[in-house]
Amino acid sequence: MFESKYDVIVVGAGHAGSEAAAAAANMGSKTLLITMNLQNIAQMSCNPAMGGIAKGQIVREIDALGGYSGIVSDKSAIQFKMLNKSKGPAMWSPRVQSDRMRFAEEWRLLLEQTENLDFYQEMVSGLIVENGKIAGVKTSLGIEVKAKTVVLTNGTFLNGLIHIGEKQFGGGRAGERAATGITEQLVALGFESGRMKTGTPPRVDGRSLDYRKMVIQPGDENPDKFSYSNITSALKEQRACHMTYTSPEVHELLKEGFDRSPMFNGRIKSLGPRYCPSIEDKINRFADKDRHQIYVEPEGWNTVEVYVNGFSTSLPEDVQFKALKSVAGFENVKFFRPGYAIEYDYFPPTQLTHTLETKIIDGLFFAGQINGTTGYEEAASQGLIAGINASLKVQQKDAFTLKRDEAYIGVLVDDLITKGTEEPYRMFTSRAEYRTLLRQDNADFRLTPKGHEIGLAKDDRLQRMEEKLKKSESLINFYKKTSVKPEEINPVLEENKSATIKQSDKLFKIYSRPNITLKDILKINDAKSFIEENKLDNEILEQAEIQVKYAGYINKEKQNADKLQRLENISIPENFDYSKLKSMSFEAREKLSAIRPTSVSQASRISGVSPSDISVLLVYMGR
Repeated sequence: MFESKYDVIVVGAGHAGSEAAAAAANMGSKTLLITMNLQNIAQMSCNPAMGGIAKGQIVREIDALGGYSGIVSDKSAIQFKMLNKSKGPAMWSPRVQSDRMRFAEEWRLLLEQTENLDFYQEMVSGLIVENGKIAGVKTSLGIEVKAKTVVLTNGTFLNGLIHIGEKQFGGGRAGERAATGITEQLVALGFESGRMKTGTPPRVDGRSLDYRKMVIQPGDENPDKFSYSNITSALKEQRACHMTYTSPEVHELLKEGFDRSPMFNGRIKSLGPRYCPSIEDKINRFADKDRHQIYVEPEGWNTVEVYVNGFSTSLPEDVQFKALKSVAGFENVKFFRPGYAIEYDYFPPTQLTHTLETKIIDGLFFAGQINGTTGYEEAASQGLIAGINASLKVQQKDAFTLKRDEAYIGVLVDDLITKGTEEPYRMFTSRAEYRTLLRQDNADFRLTPKGHEIGLAKDDRLQRMEEKLKKSESLINFYKKTSVKPEEINPVLEENKSATIKQSDKLFKIYSRPNITLKDILKINDAKSFIEENKLDNEILEQAEIQVKYAGYINKEKQNADKLQRLENISIPENFDYSKLKSMSFEAREKLSAIRPTSVSQASRISGVSPSDISVLLVYMGR
């Protein structure tokens, strides 16, 4: 039935589990993916979309390292948008609307074509631990499967409890049973656990909606794509989404069910995602607002099922239906299924190292919602890191970690293990102090060499990245060394209400002016000829434009990152005794002893550790 022993067992086949299994297997480790239902691999449990603010950067980073989320997103996309295009490039974030069924199908096909990967359908009810080290898993049928490492990616299934109004029942997702046994065993082994909550909106029949009463939300006129590889292509046609609004009448109808809402009657005790609140929470918290946006999102190319984004709720189904019928365009709405909330177990991620390996059990890794995060993208990136490190551990190679100035994934992992989280963690651009360096357009420059070095990103990926880098640098150098005469550039400058020049100046300097665009540069004959002769595509032109216009910001952030790196390089011994530091605050000693940071830089980011506490630590360490 099985191999006698696996290098890596991945428990759960959501976004984290799928990336973890793919990474471990592609790096040469014999891998087993165990899940409760093989028909639901990489299921989009909530909204049918990938990417978005900061999340799009994460998908690009996964792709640059050699993961699959970007490829699958491209192959199953029905619409593409680059968000925040009116802002600077550090804020640009790609997002696709996805075909839910095709997304899961593409993931499964990719995994089935992955060498070294086996599958098994059953519930894992426990772990095999020998002398503080993982040795395998036990299934609900009593089967024991041995492994050198295990990655837990249980999503919302650990003791999952679904709420719809006053009704509640066990489940990890609508129509699927909860997973039991693992939490209780981990707690007995010394882990701290907690409860979190998330929710999802109703799904409705698109044939029953009146789109004429809504605002159309089309995709980009010239859509891009996620993956840096050449095995996917940008969309030629797209499906539109729509937008409508709630109203005071809708709010009053929803309030009628508040007394039966598990959010307000005490049935739900755990915290939900702050930045994706339920509709009843929005009405309660933002009582001054008389309307909220509702995005009407198709679930695929051919299905009539529609996702009602912005109407997440756990109110009784009759209240959901009555209120939604009062939303413009939903007067004749038919439900496919009501919205619901779900509570589940998680484990505070301060119990992990930067590799996502647990500090208590050697060889055991956690990834995804088990760590207190929310979102497919956050889960997938953790799965990738855990899968990579599980494989590297088996191969007895150095661990793979990403720093805060190297990737959003590095920010995510560092935030989780250093600061922890008491509510579902979601990535934002504001969480990254070096977001000018961590743009969506340069994820391949930052990470593909790293992915290639560990054996995940293939040779063709590295060659494509190096070619793009070479062409970008050659164009930037052209701008730096090429001068333009006043008579040629001044008409362009006057047209853009920019100061004219009296003598020749470098194109780089002219181009760096905020109101001068690529369209203006292409009016210069030398620039136009260079671009045409070298067959430079839009990706190269955009990359060079960003490097020119934001050179000052980029250099400043690099300098700041280099300063921080000096603290990052001061390592703290693994068994350092913080109790000796009597002049340090009690809270700092307590937090440092619990989290056990690996560097002074990480110690400085722990909540409750002040700059003066760091000074004490540096003095004690002779720095």
